[in-house]
Amino acid sequence: MVMVVYNEAMDEEVMETLGKCGGQNYTKLSNTFGKGTASGTHMGDDIWPGRNNILYVVCDEQQAKRMLVCVRELRKKMGHEGIKAFLLPVEEIT
Repeated sequence: MVMVVYNEAMDEEVMETLGKCGGQNYTKLSNTFGKGTASGTHMGDDIWPGRNNILYVVCDEQQAKRMLVCVRELRKKMGHEGIKAFLLPVEEIT
């Protein structure tokens, strides 16, 4: 499974990239909060504005690797605006 955490301002670009990489099925969590070393704190308030979105994409290993490449390319294009992808194992699906 690929988990993509990104600044909500990048939603259009991320969803477009996901489509190009074959991410047809996903779960999306909007308006999440967090703090990152490079992206700073996003709490959705006046002190720490901004929010994050999270995408979970369960896929095979080949598609996961393709998605990681796509996220790396988007990071280059957006100047590390606040997007990271994580590869997580899926033990079982029921």
